[in-house]
Amino acid sequence: MGIHGLSKLLADHASGSMKENEIKNYFGRKIAIDASMSIYQFLIAVRSDGSQLTNEEGETTSHLMGIFYRTIRMVENGIKPLYVFDGKPPEMKSGELTKRTERREEAQKQLEVAQETGDTENIEKFSRRLVKVTQQHNNECKQLLKLMGIPYIEAPCEAEAQCAELVKGGKVFAAATEDMDCLTFGSNVMLRHLTFSEARKMPIQEYHLPKVLDGLGLSQDEFIDLCILLGCDYCE
Repeated sequence: MGIHGLSKLLADHASGSMKENEIKNYFGRKIAIDASMSIYQFLIAVRSDGSQLTNEEGETTSHLMGIFYRTIRMVENGIKPLYVFDGKPPEMKSGELTKRTERREEAQKQLEVAQETGDTENIEKFSRRLVKVTQQHNNECKQLLKLMGIPYIEAPCEAEAQCAELVKGGKVFAAATEDMDCLTFGSNVMLRHLTFSEARKMPIQEYHLPKVLDGLGLSQDEFIDLCILLGCDYCE
């Protein structure tokens, strides 16, 4: 779940809440990683023709390659990752999930048109919109992490909420996700872009919740209300 426009709002009104950092500066830190968000990023990294990385049998391997190489990079930099997988989605999110299904069906139609006309730009665009993290993707990544000796857990509900709880409980230093609602769930430290490829040369964005609240002049409850007003997966 994301919060619409929150990152821009913080940049404009609480700029001191975020600083850019390098991966080497997290040496020795335990970090909870939103696994489902990371897997989604790896799956949408399609080739120019809209296809994903596959093995000789034609099975998708983009998610496995992504998890493998990003995890190695983190471990080489002294990070102790803990991957957190999504559990059962909350009932109140059912409306949003239905909308996502409808959007994928429309994207499938648009993709077929683009393929017929040879429109490579739209082929890539609509191929990305069709991407969905499945239970098979999750299970394959869990098996890989097990073989690598990297810990993982499954959240009771949404992964970013569980990541926030781990930070609040002092079990990990930060939560790594692209979903800004991790701050709404109360994560004192949140990292964005941690699992991006090194080739993208994007610095890690480190957000601090106390500085967010101080910059906006809000309590945590008021900040939650603000996020609801901005809009999220649970809002019509």
